[in-house]
Amino acid sequence: MELDAVDWKILSLLQQDGRMSFTALGREVSLSAPAVTERVRRLEALGVITGFTAVLAPARLGLPIESIVRVRVRSLDTPRFRAQVLVLPQVLDADHVTGDDCWLLRVVCRSMAELEELVEVMQRYGDTTTSLVFSSHVRNRPLSPELFG
Repeated sequence: MELDAVDWKILSLLQQDGRMSFTALGREVSLSAPAVTERVRRLEALGVITGFTAVLAPARLGLPIESIVRVRVRSLDTPRFRAQVLVLPQVLDADHVTGDDCWLLRVVCRSMAELEELVEVMQRYGDTTTSLVFSSHVRNRPLSPELFG
């Protein structure tokens, strides 16, 4: 699919501020609000824009423990792992990956005890390796047209 420079500018602005009004977007890209609205709706229909969301700070909400858990799920246990672990509210991200580990999970917890219980649940389905996150230097980096040559 071909996106022009105006589409990319709109996408860039919305990735920075998903609450930007169509009027403000129009001012930034030199289009009327209805024209910007039409472009945004087209980008949504094409599946380029998949939603708008607020980004929260888990630690400020009482979830100071963040970790990455790699899980090597036994193949026969994969459906149960998906049904029992991926639905847990502590699991923020779950990527099914290649390599020695099958799953890469980003989780948040209120305490180390809660993390320990969570990992014990995951261990019912295979081996785990848990890494605590000290800090995150790149998170939700916006996509840019430079990636597409």
